[in-house]
Amino acid sequence: MLKIITITAGFTTPSTTELLGQQLADATRKNLAAQGEQVEIIQVSLGDLAKPLTDFFSLGFASGQLAVALDHLRKADAVITVTPTFKASYSGLFKMFWDIVDDQDVHGKPVLLAATGGTARHSLMVEHSMRPLFAYLRMHIMPTAVFAATDDYGADLDLQPRINRAAQELAHYLSGTYGYRPTSGNQLTEKANKPNTQETLNAGSFFGIAGQKRPGPQAAQVTRPQGSVGLSVTPFEELLRAD
Repeated sequence: MLKIITITAGFTTPSTTELLGQQLADATRKNLAAQGEQVEIIQVSLGDLAKPLTDFFSLGFASGQLAVALDHLRKADAVITVTPTFKASYSGLFKMFWDIVDDQDVHGKPVLLAATGGTARHSLMVEHSMRPLFAYLRMHIMPTAVFAATDDYGADLDLQPRINRAAQELAHYLSGTYGYRPTSGNQLTEKANKPNTQETLNAGSFFGIAGQKRPGPQAAQVTRPQGSVGLSVTPFEELLRAD
């Protein structure tokens, strides 16, 4: 059974941030179920962990609900994480949580990014702030991120198709449709029917897609017109010694 953890940084219950996380998780579950995959969804609301997070920075260790959340993250096959937009970036609570996550616990995990905000003008926050953070953690970031503004709920028919597209990408990745699927230890392995070529996973890339090794550059063949004279180059060291 695949385990997906949703980590949302909303401050109220319910919140649009938590709602978006649930919508993405439900859509991913439906896509995986259609492919015969069983899924367990684990929901973590960082609003409930505000005090344990503050204690961590004072005491230096996680306890209680925070320790349980970190353990769920360590064992999860994929992550869906959503933050509200504050000052054109992710919230401080969101950053506090990801600051204490051990890089090795999430290295190679697929992650679907999403955010909420009062206006669509903040939508590029996901690209400018969130993607670099999770690229630093060397997670495999799904190509489609979802930003939901206040007007998107009840008025914009575009939101659900975006949710479905992002969820479908994560489901395809987890089910191995793209040629890889997670195994224990946060490692990735090729499908049995895929030939062992010189392909390698581009861990930490923005889109989490496989990058193909290419042969090194070939020496360029220079052809000079007949009768032309080649230029000579004087090494820089000789120029310094020249009178």
